[in-house]
Amino acid sequence: MPVEKAEKDVQTLVGQISSKEILLPEIQRGYVWKPTQVAKLVESLYRGYPTGSLLFWRTTEAPATRWLAIGKTQGQPAVQPLYLLDGQQRLTSLHRVLNDHKDAQIVFNVETESFQNQSAATAKDPRWIKVYEIVRPGVKQFPLVTSLHNAVPALDPDLIGERVGRLAAIRSRAFHMEILTEFPYDEIAQIFVRVNSGRPLKTSDLALATLSARWPGTLEKLEEEAEHWAKKHYQDLDVTFLTRALTGTVLGRGLSTWSHGRLIAASDEELETGWATVQRGLRHLIPLLRENLKVGNSNLIPSHVALLPLIVLLGERPDEPMDEDTTNGIIYWFLLANIRNRYSSSADTRLGQDIPAARESEPVKQLLGNLGIRGARIEVTPQDLVGRTVGSPYFFLSYLVAKHAGAHDWWYGTEISATAEAGQKLEYHHIHPQATLKNHPGSYSKTEINDLANLAFISGKANRKISDRSPSDYFTDQKQPLTKAELAAHFVPYDENLRHADAYRDFLNARRALLADAMTALIDRYRPKWLDEDVTEADPLAGCALEFQLFQSSWDSGQIVARATGEDFEWTGSLGLAELEAAIEAADGGLDSDIEISKEIVPVRVESDTLTIPIGPFVVSGTIEAWRKTLDREKGDAQPLSQCLSIEPRPWEGEPIPFPVTNIE
Repeated sequence: MPVEKAEKDVQTLVGQISSKEILLPEIQRGYVWKPTQVAKLVESLYRGYPTGSLLFWRTTEAPATRWLAIGKTQGQPAVQPLYLLDGQQRLTSLHRVLNDHKDAQIVFNVETESFQNQSAATAKDPRWIKVYEIVRPGVKQFPLVTSLHNAVPALDPDLIGERVGRLAAIRSRAFHMEILTEFPYDEIAQIFVRVNSGRPLKTSDLALATLSARWPGTLEKLEEEAEHWAKKHYQDLDVTFLTRALTGTVLGRGLSTWSHGRLIAASDEELETGWATVQRGLRHLIPLLRENLKVGNSNLIPSHVALLPLIVLLGERPDEPMDEDTTNGIIYWFLLANIRNRYSSSADTRLGQDIPAARESEPVKQLLGNLGIRGARIEVTPQDLVGRTVGSPYFFLSYLVAKHAGAHDWWYGTEISATAEAGQKLEYHHIHPQATLKNHPGSYSKTEINDLANLAFISGKANRKISDRSPSDYFTDQKQPLTKAELAAHFVPYDENLRHADAYRDFLNARRALLADAMTALIDRYRPKWLDEDVTEADPLAGCALEFQLFQSSWDSGQIVARATGEDFEWTGSLGLAELEAAIEAADGGLDSDIEISKEIVPVRVESDTLTIPIGPFVVSGTIEAWRKTLDREKGDAQPLSQCLSIEPRPWEGEPIPFPVTNIE
């Protein structure tokens, strides 16, 4: 019979993990659960809620495996092992809790029966007890109950005993198991993909599972390559990125739900050639970006997807010297693909256009054509920089122009670097401190305060020296004033009239002009000579901005006020935080949904890992992770709900403009 059914309790399963009787096949992704998810699992076991079944594979084969993330090496099995196909996150979490893992310090409140990860507050509160102290081997419950009763004397000791006993009993909770037998590795990979296709498993995870089954040893190759680049400060070239690169090279497009079928059909020669292309392409591309463009760290790059077509281009190019126009053209396209947000939405569809273009006889020309650039000179204007902040690709450009201008850290003299360490770690600083602007009579908005033109790249050490002093003070520091040349390298205007908060908007305008000229000059430096110069193309988002402000209270999860502005429009609307978070969670599971914005139901669409939502005059797109980061930032800057002004619902009736979520302030 190819499927066996069984049941085992938590304690037995955890022991089998420790003794290596349960292993992970290479097709499994890594451990990704956060402490909040671990706490919810423990609570579900405590309350007797369903926690799902487990899927295993028993085989006489010896497939490539990986360690479970339990914090120690698994021993050698004394019996034939079971390979875990579905349930890794749950079993790894329970092993961590029952073995006091440092990242699974789940605590239990005996009074409220709530669970969470240990914090400074819970550590000081005697009502909270670490779950491990209750479930560890050999523990005696009576001293625990006595201690907890002393902490909460109003609580009946019998009730405390019942709750402690119920929590201790999670070790005996049984999981239903299905064990697959008589299946070869390639079929197991297909089963794994089908089991996980309806869950929040990314297409890159499914592609990796398919590659691991189709081409054993894939994960080891990817991990070695990722480690190689991490040592060179390109840590974002991780296993997920390399999976996309290999899949894109082999399939000639981005990932999709049908990718695994195409990968299974790929020959060994195609996979080997594709991997050689990825390695060769990276070894040509990264030095080019580092030496020619001064991109010393991958975390500076707005879109890592923009690297993929260039990996194919350079990886498959004949091994011969590259002329200056081709070298410059590659960098030119890379810069424009980023500032034009080429991959902010429908990334995999656009890769399906750009990877084939990279294989044409004139690849740079074809790639630029896909961007709509066939002769126009690209000019960055001051208006292009209005409303741009840290999430904008222009932030990347602002670093590059300062780097190329030889900018140094103020007062300490070290060259700005994205790979500096210790006290000289790269940070960005508000030139006009937030403290002097927030309560100023000029009523500067959050977008204005965090404007790109108010940010400079200096070290944390220099930032602490500045504290909340105005430029009118620290520019002229008595011990070591900043020189005109030191400010100019950061494109900071020297005009003394712009150093006071009263003139802040004039300061922004002046610095935008300096930055825009420098950015245009940088882009021009890499412009291929064969491009004509008759037309100047404008950025369609020039002058556009979208600002979120979250208002919350103890009885309301929160309302987000969205304010959109452009050269000839202004719109304000509102949406519920809980509803938006629910839509993001649904999208993470691959599901479309709807939300209400200003009394209008609008569609929420997901393609691969890109989420798109119409918000007023914009169609806002970005990765699910980018949406979450945006909301996390807003939660940290939330205002009392009582300060939220009444907003008249006004649906947008015009043609919406594509807008990246990373540009939201």
